[in-house]
Amino acid sequence: MTAPSRTGGQILVDQLLVHGVDHIFCVPGESYLAALDALHDADIAVTVCRQEGGAAMMAEAYGKLTGRPGICFVTRGPGATNASPGLHIARQDSTPMILFVGQIERGMREREAFQELDYRAAFGAMVKWATEIDDPARFPEIVSRAFHVATSGRPGPVVIALPEDVLTETAAVADAPRYTVIESHPAPDQMAQLAALLEEAERPMALVGGSRWSKEAVDGFARFAADFRLPVACTFRRQMLFPADHPSYAGDLGLGVNPKLLERIRDADLILLVGGRLSEIPSQSYTLLDIPAPRQKLVHIHPDPSELGRVYSPHLAINASPKAFVSALTGLKAPASIRWSEGTEAAHAAYLSWSDPSKIRHPGSLQMGEVMAHLREALPADTIFCNGAGNFATWVHRFWPFRHYGTQLAPTSGSMGYGVPAAVGAKRVQPGSPVVVFAGDGDFLMNGQEFATAVQYDLPILVILVDNGMYGTIRMHQEREYPGRVSATMLKNPDFAAYAKAFGGYGERVETTEEFGPALQRALTSSKPAILHCILDPEAITPAMSLSQIREKALASRA
Repeated sequence: MTAPSRTGGQILVDQLLVHGVDHIFCVPGESYLAALDALHDADIAVTVCRQEGGAAMMAEAYGKLTGRPGICFVTRGPGATNASPGLHIARQDSTPMILFVGQIERGMREREAFQELDYRAAFGAMVKWATEIDDPARFPEIVSRAFHVATSGRPGPVVIALPEDVLTETAAVADAPRYTVIESHPAPDQMAQLAALLEEAERPMALVGGSRWSKEAVDGFARFAADFRLPVACTFRRQMLFPADHPSYAGDLGLGVNPKLLERIRDADLILLVGGRLSEIPSQSYTLLDIPAPRQKLVHIHPDPSELGRVYSPHLAINASPKAFVSALTGLKAPASIRWSEGTEAAHAAYLSWSDPSKIRHPGSLQMGEVMAHLREALPADTIFCNGAGNFATWVHRFWPFRHYGTQLAPTSGSMGYGVPAAVGAKRVQPGSPVVVFAGDGDFLMNGQEFATAVQYDLPILVILVDNGMYGTIRMHQEREYPGRVSATMLKNPDFAAYAKAFGGYGERVETTEEFGPALQRALTSSKPAILHCILDPEAITPAMSLSQIREKALASRA
């Protein structure tokens, strides 16, 4: 049967349907009008965003939650460069994502036409693959390849440029078959070696991270940890990969990590690293394990063979996705006598003590320890927490007990401005799940315009906006390295509660601990996108030390 003649835009949208796309995030542009027209009649939900960076971050959040490529459409030139933060997050966070970018007509190339950009050059080092389509007949081939590249090995972003005339030109071409994720499995002899290493170990430790997990894989690894009484820690901003209430949970390897956890890892004789890369933040600036040969026996499981041995030379390297590896774990039998079980109990007890918000006191009328304690009581365990970057995120990472897969959206790349667009993306994908954003004042305004998107689509996200009137993380480092010499870190902020109301949402200002609980309840029952504008004393820079204490310590060290 002869394939019908279709425009490039129609062929493109038909390929999205073939590959199971149910949602895209975009900022419209005249460079891809033909694709927008094809979307008009397609069974694909479209979220129209206020800025391309927000749209790309929403698509990345979709990829994190579903394991399928998040799809984003932006226009050429500044539209594409605005989207680059979302691409960088997807790359460093190993998230499948495809960015479609409008492009100038083919006949105008290399004249520096209006908003012309070479996308292969602009994004080639940031993404897994960047390309441009020259012939509408190649849409099925190129889009199929994009889905395979974005999801295979270590997942990541793909960029496809769409010349305007290619989208309007017609071609008669058959659709591609639906993509399948290429799976890699551990070999039986590798699992036998792992069993032998566990049999010999005295102080084993498991670290979980990366992507290509699923609810079933997380649950399966939790059962394995229970059977082997194996202590488990999550790497930076991957806490949804292991339940915090599990008796084997030892905490997370992030910023401001529990010193007892670091001591336990350094003292381990066997480390099982599943899915993660143990990059700069979780490795504590590459000091946790010796490079290239760790002192501990390292078993590294990763879906991309190029990551195995890239930084650390493993005792045993297993090229497998976390899902496939966990499936193979069901064949392992726990030793009759587990020598490390008391250590596992001690590790979990240390985590519980470290994550107890009731022990925290800091300067100011609003006590964040009590705020976190209240949130633990008031919010259900399946709440999705979203955050960008800043010291404010410490309160979530340390004191919220993540217990379910798919409840954490936080950039391991450390990108500011991620929380609000990620929350919008999450609520569009999972409208029945409670979604909370933790944001700082500087962090929020980097993509705060997407609060308007939440209002437009009636998405009752809750933003807990922690306002200390400065870029707090940079100020903290400033006081540590150049004590007393404050430069370029102070902020004069708007009334964020009024900001929420101006967009049509709910807003309330919170200045004391006593005000927080009732304000939270009013925000939740408003059924609107809401902002709680929480005023935090600038001195309350970390749970452990005030800004003045950091400055005084730095000055004393120089005396």
